[in-house]
Amino acid sequence: MPINASPAFAVWVKWLLALAFVCAAVWTAWTYSRHQGLQRGSELYAAHCAACHGTQLEGRPDWQIMGEDGVLPAPPHDETGHTWHHDDAMLTDYIRRGGQAVLDDMGVRMTSGMPAFGAVLEDDDIAAILAFIKSNWPARIQAVQTERSGG
Repeated sequence: MPINASPAFAVWVKWLLALAFVCAAVWTAWTYSRHQGLQRGSELYAAHCAACHGTQLEGRPDWQIMGEDGVLPAPPHDETGHTWHHDDAMLTDYIRRGGQAVLDDMGVRMTSGMPAFGAVLEDDDIAAILAFIKSNWPARIQAVQTERSGG
């Protein structure tokens, strides 16, 4: 027995199929773009950050113990460190202007070994590096840091 669908139902089905197609295309583009961004962030991290913060985001040994020079070693950027405790604006500023400038503005009296990368990295480069770092965190830590960033 044939199904007699109304013309309105046929239009609705066509719109639904078109919407599904558009959503699939957008999802595919977003996934590809995200992958490309994470790859770029990984490459930038390797070039500019890994020498101090470790190739596996592990930081320096004894990173919580001040060295003889009065500087704390580079902390890890994985979930064992404190990077995820800070919002995106602070992290971006820290990378762009360097640790000392940010600490001075905050009134924190200590010496930072973090150099400024603002002359080397554009804001989208910094965002890619942070996206790469965050992609290595467990979901619950990503959620906490996203909330701290107002997201």
